[in-house]
Amino acid sequence: MIETKIEDTTAMVSTLKTPPPVKIPITRPYFGQEEQQAVEEVLKSGWLVQGPKVQEFERRVSEFVGCRHAIATNSCTSALHLSLIAAGIGPGDEVLLPSFTFIATANAVEYTGAKPVFIDIDLKSYNIDPAKIRSYLKTLPRNNPTWPKCILPVSLFGLCPDMAEINKIAREFGLVVIEDAACGLGAYREGHHAGTESLTGNFSFHPRKAVSTGEGGMVVTNDDTVAATVRQLRDHGASKTDFERHLRQGGSLLPEYFLLGYNYRLTDIQGAIGNVQMSKAREILHGRHQAAEKYHRLLTTIPELSPPHTPANYIHAYQSYVCLFKADRTGSDGDSDFDPEQIKKLNRERNRLMAALEKTGISVRQGTHAVHTLAYYRQKYAFNDADYPQAYIADRLSITLPLYHRMTEEEQIRVVQTIKACLAGR
Repeated sequence: MIETKIEDTTAMVSTLKTPPPVKIPITRPYFGQEEQQAVEEVLKSGWLVQGPKVQEFERRVSEFVGCRHAIATNSCTSALHLSLIAAGIGPGDEVLLPSFTFIATANAVEYTGAKPVFIDIDLKSYNIDPAKIRSYLKTLPRNNPTWPKCILPVSLFGLCPDMAEINKIAREFGLVVIEDAACGLGAYREGHHAGTESLTGNFSFHPRKAVSTGEGGMVVTNDDTVAATVRQLRDHGASKTDFERHLRQGGSLLPEYFLLGYNYRLTDIQGAIGNVQMSKAREILHGRHQAAEKYHRLLTTIPELSPPHTPANYIHAYQSYVCLFKADRTGSDGDSDFDPEQIKKLNRERNRLMAALEKTGISVRQGTHAVHTLAYYRQKYAFNDADYPQAYIADRLSITLPLYHRMTEEEQIRVVQTIKACLAGR
C-alpha cells in the first residue's frame, strides 16, 4: 500500500475545491412535532416527575428489549451506580471493566467504593477481551483479600460484547455480570438484545444515542428483587413512589424508607419524549443501518480507515460509526508488537486529519477514552499509557464519522470524498 502523508491542515483545507456551506454534525436527534406535543401535554397535566409517562416509557423499553422489568433513571451513569449497589458491590470489591469506554463506566464503580480493574480490549470489536479477563483471574491467588466480584462489559458503539464467553467465565469464577449497554439499544447477539444476558443491562438516552430523551437512563432486569431494590434506590430509598401513592387509598401518608437512596428520578417530560421516540425506534435504527451500509461501500476506496466490524449472528446498532486509522501500521496483532512511538506518530496524523475535516464543516470525534490514560485514574492507580496497549491504540487512532437517521447519501459522499482529499494532501 502506498503511504499517504497528511500535510499542513491549513494548506490542505485551502485547496479543497468547493468549501461546503452546511455543517454535517456528528449526529442529529430525530425530533418532530409529536415530541413537542407530548411535552405540552405533560406541562398541562401538572404531573412532572416519575409519573404515568415515565411508567409508560418503562413499559415500552421493557417490551422492546425483552426483559420483565425496566426502571427509568436520570442517566445511564445513575443506572449503573444503582445496579452495582443492588448487586452488593461496595468497598473492598473489584469490578472488571474495559479500559476503552466512556469514563462514566469506571466512575460508577468508584461511586460504590469498589476498585475498577481495567482489562484490555479486542481491537477488532472495541469490546472487552474475554481471554484477558480469564488471564487476569488466573493470576490471582484464591485468598486474595480483594477478589473480583463483578464483570462490567460494555456494548460499545452499539456492538454487544461476547456475552456467552463472559458469562461462562463469570460462572466459573463466581462473579456477577452487569452490562453497560449505554450504546446498545437495537443491538443483538445470537438473538439476545443487548443488556438482557446479565443481571442488569443499563441504557442511555443521551442526545448521542439513537433514541434520546435529552438525558436519561434505564435499568433492565429479569430479577424481581434487583428491580424492587433499584426502584427504591432511585427515589431516595422510598418504599413507594409518589405515583403509587397517588393511585392508592391512603396516599396522603408518606412512605417508609428502608434504604439509603438517591434522587435519580426521570421527569415525565423526558418520559413523554421517550414514548414518542420509542414509537420511532425501529425506523430510527433502520435509518442508521442504511447509513452504515453506505459507509461500508464508500470506504472500500480508503484503505487508511478500517470500518466497524460485526461478527456473524450479531446485529450492530451503530450508535456510532467508529473507524480505526491506519490499522495495518499499529502492530496490533499482539501486545508484544506494541510500539508506543509509532502510535504517537500515527496519532498526530489522525489528529491533523480530524482537524482538517472539522475545518470543512464535517464533525468527527475520537471513539472514546482509554480511561487508564485520563488524569484521575492515571494518578490514583499509577497507570502508564502502555499498560493496556489495545485500548491505547483505540483511543489514539479511532475516528467517529457522522451518522444519523435520515443522513443523506450526498452528505455521506461528501464526508468520504473530503477524507480522500485530505489524505491525498489536496
